[in-house]
Amino acid sequence: MQIDDLLITESQLKSKLNNSIHENRRGDFALLLAMLSHNVLDFSQFHLPKTEIDNFVIEEKVLRKQFGAGPKQPLAPDEFDMLVGQFNASLISEEGEVNGMASLKLYQYLNPEPLAIRNDDKYIPLNIIDNCELAVRRRIKNEQTQLTAPLIDAAAFYESLNNDAIHQPLNLVAV
Repeated sequence: MQIDDLLITESQLKSKLNNSIHENRRGDFALLLAMLSHNVLDFSQFHLPKTEIDNFVIEEKVLRKQFGAGPKQPLAPDEFDMLVGQFNASLISEEGEVNGMASLKLYQYLNPEPLAIRNDDKYIPLNIIDNCELAVRRRIKNEQTQLTAPLIDAAAFYESLNNDAIHQPLNLVAV
């Protein structure tokens, strides 16, 4: 069994899964299934034409007010400050001594800290990328994976079917 490229969907296997079932080759069947992408969104069923939804624009401020949510927690600070740890330590020591833990929680709810230090929403640490599957790594590197069947030269395929030399059994010569 020869596989040329990275397997993503069942449609790339064509009839290999079916043949391995009928020929009772359980190992090949298990191997082929294990080589497919584990991400369900990579399957062919989820690559359907998308329709536009009209009037779907709802502002975040309106939703926050409607549901009573607090201020949005920033993903990263606008500019990196090396003294942020010192500021937090002084805040905890001053507020904690005077007003206690409830005051610290209230301050955090009203002024949430950024979730990350880096202000780059496209950045993914290398240890996370190294832990991903090969298909996910290709998608991250913006390499296009071909999800449709490759184009075939029908005329050359038909001529190869009519070529008798290809369909003759091999003549083994004993030396």
